[in-house]
Amino acid sequence: MSKYQNIHAALLGIGTVGMGVYKLLERRKKELPYKIGGELSIRRVLVKNLSKKREGIPKDILTDDFQGILSDPKIQIVIELMGGIEPARTYILEALRAGKHVVTANKDLMAKHGRELMEEAERHGCDLQFEAAVAGGIPIIRPLKECLAGNEITEVMGIVNGTTNYILTKMTEEGMDFDDALRKAQELGFAEADPTADIEGLDAGRKMAILASIAFHSRVTFDDVDIKGITKITAKDIQYAREFGYTLKLLGVARNTDNEMEVGVFPMMIPSTHPLAGVKDAFNAVFVHGDAVDDAMFQGKGAGEFPTASAVVGDLIAVARNMQYDCCGRIGCSCYKDLPMKASGESRHRYFIRLIVEDRTGILAGVAGVLGNNNVSINQVIQKAAVNGVAELVVITDKVENRHLKDALVIFGQMSMIREVASVIRVYSQR
Repeated sequence: MSKYQNIHAALLGIGTVGMGVYKLLERRKKELPYKIGGELSIRRVLVKNLSKKREGIPKDILTDDFQGILSDPKIQIVIELMGGIEPARTYILEALRAGKHVVTANKDLMAKHGRELMEEAERHGCDLQFEAAVAGGIPIIRPLKECLAGNEITEVMGIVNGTTNYILTKMTEEGMDFDDALRKAQELGFAEADPTADIEGLDAGRKMAILASIAFHSRVTFDDVDIKGITKITAKDIQYAREFGYTLKLLGVARNTDNEMEVGVFPMMIPSTHPLAGVKDAFNAVFVHGDAVDDAMFQGKGAGEFPTASAVVGDLIAVARNMQYDCCGRIGCSCYKDLPMKASGESRHRYFIRLIVEDRTGILAGVAGVLGNNNVSINQVIQKAAVNGVAELVVITDKVENRHLKDALVIFGQMSMIREVASVIRVYSQR
């Protein structure tokens, strides 16, 4: 006979994802006993306003008293879907200290306070699961921790923000400029009224901090991630990318080479033949390279009511199974290393540089001279026909240390023949 025949959980927050979790548990109600050896039900739902009507949620399980949830011995799992740092952090810590297991979808919190929360869970022998914090319904955290545990992971790269991927898809396929594509994303509900976290790369940066920590077994926080958004990307950049055989995506890239980590989020030109180049609209995808598995890619819907609820309920089932067999806390924090972050200036990448220049002789030689004097080697170059005495010069470099490229860009800014450094975009290169 199982130790727990009826497992009770409390849901903190009943927004879009919270409602999806409740509906999905109800949909799977008859199957759950076969999957976990007992029933799993929501005993309490924490809300701010008790008087607000919530369709489909029994009124008698609503509460605005977290302490009541904390002191209820029948509640064994707390599902945090409030978002933000506080009071979510405090609630999770208190739940763990009370011996309750926690499932969360809170990427902001895990990217900033993951170590603290994981250590608290370990101290109390509790599960802390957070699959939904990265890439919505795509399973990636558990595969990294379990299925790929036999590998040394050297790269995790992906499209982990659906809003920006939708915007760049519209710019690529329909020739929209950035502002029009953003408005379209907002109209369809892919972008918030304030899209800053998405378009500036902050959302993707938090997710990459979490993924890098797990993949490389060394703690990476949001502050460690080098971030650049897509607000300065133009339709012309995308056009040139296509001419060179690339597709432009906002990519999160985490690498572990020579026992140094580098983690960043950047608009990046990736070969149009790469599997990530074909991931369109609001879909997410994560590409993993391990020494044993080689390359593996996980693709699917990265957000939304049921895709995210799928990940949350998957975590709930995992916790419930652990409870049945008295093995909670068996897969906790995997950060047993303390790897340094590579200095930003020493990081080596290829770059696409678009310059607006005067149409006169010696321009190409002058640009090439500045790049060469700063240890920047040219791989490809295109000069477009001049219009009204002004031309465009497009250069793709070989791999260069960031500090050398920055030195060259400073000099470009001081040259009268160069009217503007219009774009500087990373170009993906193999490890």
